[in-house]
Amino acid sequence: MNWKWRSWFRWIGNVSALLLLSAVLLAFAEVNNVLHPPRIIPPGNTLRKHHIDYQPVELITEDGIRLSAWYTPPREGAVILLAHGYGDNRPEWVHVMLAKKGYGVLSWDARAHGESGGEISTVGFMEVLDVKAALEFARAQPGVEHVGAWGGSMGGATLIRAAAHYPEIEALFVDSSFASLEDELRFLAPYPFVDSLTRFIVSARIGIDLEEVNPMDEIGSISPRPVYIVHSQADRVAPPDAGERLYNAAREPRFLWLEQDAAHLAIYLENPRRYQRRLVDFFDEWLLQSQ
Repeated sequence: MNWKWRSWFRWIGNVSALLLLSAVLLAFAEVNNVLHPPRIIPPGNTLRKHHIDYQPVELITEDGIRLSAWYTPPREGAVILLAHGYGDNRPEWVHVMLAKKGYGVLSWDARAHGESGGEISTVGFMEVLDVKAALEFARAQPGVEHVGAWGGSMGGATLIRAAAHYPEIEALFVDSSFASLEDELRFLAPYPFVDSLTRFIVSARIGIDLEEVNPMDEIGSISPRPVYIVHSQADRVAPPDAGERLYNAAREPRFLWLEQDAAHLAIYLENPRRYQRRLVDFFDEWLLQSQ
């Protein structure tokens, strides 16, 4: 073979190897970021500003993870569990909103987030055990007769999966959830080879098939308990069509609130009063009026 051709093939081989190595390194970096979210410590400033009575509590999951949480006792017998999104922490704004209306509230930092223990986030798989620990704590408190739940983003996906298995969650409000973890990873990393490699590495590191984190397949099991789904069609973190897909997969009673232009988890910011009214009215109807 001509030496020029050999040089040419060698160059192509070197470039291909470099591109492959770059893709692998990019995939590993992406996976490391997914499994180790930033830890943001919840300050509690919003609760104190609004004079919300709460107490720090500690939850221990079935697999031995310590979760840092806040608990506000109910005035009318109903407690709402709050599960936050990936890379976030206890949603103080929701805690305040519900506590002001007399609801008990239990909000916690998910594993590997905020002040909680745990080395890795499984983005809605093992986090179901976080919900189980919160549910058991809430139901053991004096005066608690009903339990509902609010979940944002990853927390919404986690609560869909949890509510499908724990009928003690009597009503569920979900804001900006993904429909499946595979769809979410594909949406955030729309590069065919890197995407496939990333999903393979995530599965290997977590030790699960990503298809197991599929809220869309499980949401139908929540019926006859109600599900309220909130989503923006301009969402750039969760797939914009995830809300409609979840709603179509759910069974009655189900409710859907779509907005056109809000950012991820930002429908509340568009009109806080309307958000509060719909959230509180939903729990009033399905928890308090059912007594």
